[in-house]
Amino acid sequence: MKSLEIEVKFYVLNIDAIRARIRSLGAEPKGCGFETNIRFDDEEMHLTQGKKLLRLRQDTRCRLTVKSPPKDADTEFKIFRELEVDVSDFQTMIAILEELGFTPRQVYEKQRETYLFGHAELCLDTLPFGHFLEIEGGKDDIRRAAEAIGLNWEKRITANYLSLFALLQTELKLPFEDVTFENFRKMEIDKSMILKILEAGILPR
Repeated sequence: MKSLEIEVKFYVLNIDAIRARIRSLGAEPKGCGFETNIRFDDEEMHLTQGKKLLRLRQDTRCRLTVKSPPKDADTEFKIFRELEVDVSDFQTMIAILEELGFTPRQVYEKQRETYLFGHAELCLDTLPFGHFLEIEGGKDDIRRAAEAIGLNWEKRITANYLSLFALLQTELKLPFEDVTFENFRKMEIDKSMILKILEAGILPR
């Protein structure tokens, strides 16, 4: 069954302070863990051209997800139609997708802490290129959560993590496609430069 995923992100300079603020509001912790994600596409890159995402994720579960843009674009929120299903075996699912003509195109990693605040899901994400707070839910729920946490709505990000990485990849001339902690460690990239690029290319909206 198709469902809409509605969310925004905020770049977080001090993750400890944001975590403390979220907890002070009484948000309910829902767990944390490390994610490995693989983005797939066919040889002609039809999914990428159609702004669709086929993703296999491994954390405490294994899930296959397809995301596609809605008919009507929204400039205030990131909105996608989402189909997701649990699968029992990560490696076998990779083999199935490859048999169907899909190839692993990009690996990306993140550490995620999840909280529930009212009807909004708050995800504190640590990626190889920085910390982010992702807020998902209904539009009003997202706005209320952002206001309660004290975030500047004009600083919201509606791009996905891979788009943010593509921006960094271009500006920093990064020689790799996989968004892994090991790749970024090898490059020893200045964190202040990352923020400068993101602010120039994405923020403020």
